Amino acid sequence: MARTQKNKATSGHLGLLKARLAKLRRELIEPKGGGGGGGEGFDVAKTGDARIGFVGFPSVGKSTLLSNLAGVYSEVAAYEFTTLTTVPGVIRYKGAKIQLLDLPGIIEGAKDGKGRGKQVIAVARTCSLIFIVLDVLKPLQHKKLIEHELEGFGIRLNQSPPNIGFRRKEKGGINLQTLVPQSELDIDLVKTILGEYKMHNADIVLRSDCTAEELIDVVEGNRVYIPCIYILNKIDQISIEELDIIYKVPHCVPISAHHKWNFDDLLEKMWEYLGLVRIGLVWGSSVKHQPQKVGKEHTLHDEDVVQVVKKV
Repeated sequence: MARTQKNKATSGHLGLLKARLAKLRRELIEPKGGGGGGGEGFDVAKTGDARIGFVGFPSVGKSTLLSNLAGVYSEVAAYEFTTLTTVPGVIRYKGAKIQLLDLPGIIEGAKDGKGRGKQVIAVARTCSLIFIVLDVLKPLQHKKLIEHELEGFGIRLNQSPPNIGFRRKEKGGINLQTLVPQSELDIDLVKTILGEYKMHNADIVLRSDCTAEELIDVVEGNRVYIPCIYILNKIDQISIEELDIIYKVPHCVPISAHHKWNFDDLLEKMWEYLGLVRIGLVWGSSVKHQPQKVGKEHTLHDEDVVQVVKKV
């Protein structure tokens, strides 16, 4: 597909190929019967208010980061594949209990099962936030490979779900409604993509300028949209000038896990990306309903009971 020129004449062919590729990838995401679950050491019960998964290539510092953030021992060594199972830890930050998961290092081809990659990425799909831990000396190479592996397993990083309305129906054909001008999708391409899924009756509403990939994601219905922070580790090995450049890269936080440098910035960005919200519930004479959600400006009465909870 990469060698095919994108134009009106080839858009239908490309859309068909993308739909077929998405169907094949779905087989990697959906568990097959008799598979025995996620495998020993990968099934970790969710605890706390949020879950963060550490994803990265072997020996980039994930275990050191977990140990220094959460005080949990995860075996650390200067050789690859030291961590072979999921190692959990917990931190408390601004009153929230946050679960951290040090996942085994993934390699190219993880989405196809190499290096137990399917189990690793399956755990990543359950996270509220993903930390992609990169070696600052080779960040772009690793970043692109990891993004490719996660994308192949249905994970969309730092993206919102496509603004597409989709509803299957029994009859009436394909009805396409576009609320804004479309640069890629038209009725013919939509019919081609849906035809690959043997869907011939559906209502589609495009509320923004959408791509074929976004329509396929909606049709597949198994995508997860997870915020992601790229952690560039080992900044003690680069210059101040290089560090200044890194600070300008979106979604990135430079750190040294070994020296515990810049952990404050990392935790603040973590809190921002998790989007946790504190809610006050009040029982008593100051509210009409028992309990009632209130804001911080609410005035309490004597003997009122307040519960502060957090939600994502």
